[in-house]
Amino acid sequence: MTNIELCDIGMIGLGVMGRNLLLNMADHGFKVAGYDKDKSKVDSLLTDAKEQGKVFGATTILDFMKLLKKPHKLIMLVPAGAPVDSAINEFIPYLEKGDLIIDAGNSHFKDTDIRTQRLSEQGFHFMGVGISGGEEGARHGPSIMPGGSLAAYDTVRSIFEAVAAKVNGAPCVAYLGRASCGHYVKMVHNGIEYGIMQLIAETYDFMKRALGFNNQQLHDIYKKWNEEKLNSYLIEITSLIFDKRDEDKNQFLIDEIVPIAKQNGTGMWTSQSAMELQIPVPTIDLAVAMRDLSVLAKQREAASMLYSRPIKIIDSTEHADFLNHLQDALFNAMLVVYAQGMALLASASQKYAYQLDLSTIANIWRGGCIIRAELLNEIAAAFHLMRELPNCLLNPNLSKKVMATQESLRKIVAKAAEVGIPTPALMVTLSYLDAYRSAWLPANLIQAQRDYFGAHTYERIDAKGTFHTKW
Repeated sequence: MTNIELCDIGMIGLGVMGRNLLLNMADHGFKVAGYDKDKSKVDSLLTDAKEQGKVFGATTILDFMKLLKKPHKLIMLVPAGAPVDSAINEFIPYLEKGDLIIDAGNSHFKDTDIRTQRLSEQGFHFMGVGISGGEEGARHGPSIMPGGSLAAYDTVRSIFEAVAAKVNGAPCVAYLGRASCGHYVKMVHNGIEYGIMQLIAETYDFMKRALGFNNQQLHDIYKKWNEEKLNSYLIEITSLIFDKRDEDKNQFLIDEIVPIAKQNGTGMWTSQSAMELQIPVPTIDLAVAMRDLSVLAKQREAASMLYSRPIKIIDSTEHADFLNHLQDALFNAMLVVYAQGMALLASASQKYAYQLDLSTIANIWRGGCIIRAELLNEIAAAFHLMRELPNCLLNPNLSKKVMATQESLRKIVAKAAEVGIPTPALMVTLSYLDAYRSAWLPANLIQAQRDYFGAHTYERIDAKGTFHTKW
């Protein structure tokens, strides 16, 4: 290639996400290069992009680096953990001062801070960038969450803004702040995703086992909900899932899927970070726990024999009322789980000096990402009105929506307990809401107990200082 033809950016790793994001960049007029040790992946990329004339590939690092403009701009989309460090170590001998490496995978934010410091000491820029949207999003427009040096971001800003999803013409990407904040925001995004998916699964279970609905009915209901207040990507795809048939058996595919859902770490990381920062995110915690519980299939089968109790089917005359309550209950719970995630971001912003703008984050989540939803418009507006809002449940407009739907959440939780349908995420969301809105909690008893058995002291309402009693 001549000097004029050198590529704007290079992609390390041509798996599903890396390959599709690279093609997305080429679609928007950028010359791009892909690197993978697997020659078949490089050949496949070049075959699919041969019409564009803007995509190049290499199977050796030296050939790959020769394809790129200087300073080199590299994006890694490799599995989190050791593979990231391995890729960095392989490329360091070929880097020059001022080069930029972007980790666009789901790395733990603390690892990103370590890598940023390490590479900075060697004269290189490093950014942790969260990307959400899956295969489709990477190809046609993801939500992008960049963190790191602003100067480094400015060198790739035009590329990210071009390939990101658009909402009303605005790209779903924005520079979020220093250090590892991009990966932190993506981690919390995934935690919220866990929570919403568990909540939706519980509505499915309620309709399937308590109301006796079939897959076609479920398809129609979720489709209707997506056209109303629950408009969101996850509700949309849930509707489509219940309409999909297995091509070989001509049966609904959902009924052929093993009911075990493992977790890859980001939800767990969200819960761990929330506990470190002492910010309650019980719906997310519960969603992680339920994935773990789903894996214990043999234990659950044994327990089902020991604790057998038939599900009580709800009379068909009550179906319409419970469907309305279920829709409102899910809306309420989704709003609360967003609030939990945003509250965690607010705390992390202070703890790690990220200086996050939560309104901006809500805005870039409105398109491209997995948790995109109509509700995010109002969440963005809440934080735009009050930047330092510690929890968006304190926003007057959102509080009205919570109050208008809380009774439905109570009815669904109560009925689920009565008939024997497990709805732990809905239940814990209601309990969180009731605890959050309670000016008094029974923690005085806990403090008294701690002082009784461990002399941990307590504070008094009527006097300053700490006290200990010989109980």
